[in-house]
Amino acid sequence: MNRKGSKKTAFMYMAPAMIVILVFLYLPIILNFVNSLYKWGAISKEVSWVGFRYYKEIIHDPIIHTALKNNLIFALTSVACQIGVSLVIAAVLEMKFLRKWQSFFRTIYFIPSLLMVTVTGITFKMLYSPTIGLLNPVLEKLGFDTSNIAILANPDTAIWGISAMSQWQYIGYTVVLFIVAMQSISEDIYEAAEIDGASTLQQFFTITVPLMKETVMINMIIVITGAFRVFDEVYVTTGGGPGTSTQTLATYLYQIGFKNDQMGYASAIAFFVFLITFIIGLFQMKSYNLEN
Repeated sequence: MNRKGSKKTAFMYMAPAMIVILVFLYLPIILNFVNSLYKWGAISKEVSWVGFRYYKEIIHDPIIHTALKNNLIFALTSVACQIGVSLVIAAVLEMKFLRKWQSFFRTIYFIPSLLMVTVTGITFKMLYSPTIGLLNPVLEKLGFDTSNIAILANPDTAIWGISAMSQWQYIGYTVVLFIVAMQSISEDIYEAAEIDGASTLQQFFTITVPLMKETVMINMIIVITGAFRVFDEVYVTTGGGPGTSTQTLATYLYQIGFKNDQMGYASAIAFFVFLITFIIGLFQMKSYNLEN
């Protein structure tokens, strides 16, 4: 087969996947951007051109500022827990004296990620309840005054309570991914380092972390972009309240589009979320390529 024929064959195999990506990924993004330039609603038949007015509104919308702050809280706590803590837990479970128990611990850590977010949200809502929850009695035993503690009812603590719930649910997933990546590292490297006198901590920072850089980067992209698309956790627990204190970009988009029927503004928020996640992903990929 000549070179021209091989290119045609390769294109024929790639064409179905390319068509699916164009139709179901890129085309909706373009259509969403076009929709954001109009004032329209799902119920109202009136459609009018507004240009980039909604994007200017996004800049000055105080609820968008609150939502961005909450998404950043989710992103930071997710990186700390689902990357940092998960990596440490995975390294501990990969220690020789714990390997025979690894299957048990992997199952225990992974089970929460199999639960529906609705189930997790209702469970934690009950757990945080100042009347029937388990959290306040435990805090009382530790000597804390719980008379004013109502995590989900307090605007200052609600988003942190939801974020803690999210970390509990998904930390096991990244633990398992990191364990799989660690098991691909040759034991000979660790044995050589041990002979040279490297401690367990030194092996972790000089062998494990550098050789898992690619896995860590992929997980970072998934975790951070996921933090800017958080919806279910907030919707099930607080619905964005108290007030607007726990609104995220996704919950506010839902409220604007499906409750207020401002589909044009909702489309602008959706495109804004896309830009944020795209830029973050691109920046992380570029950073990784520069390091290599």
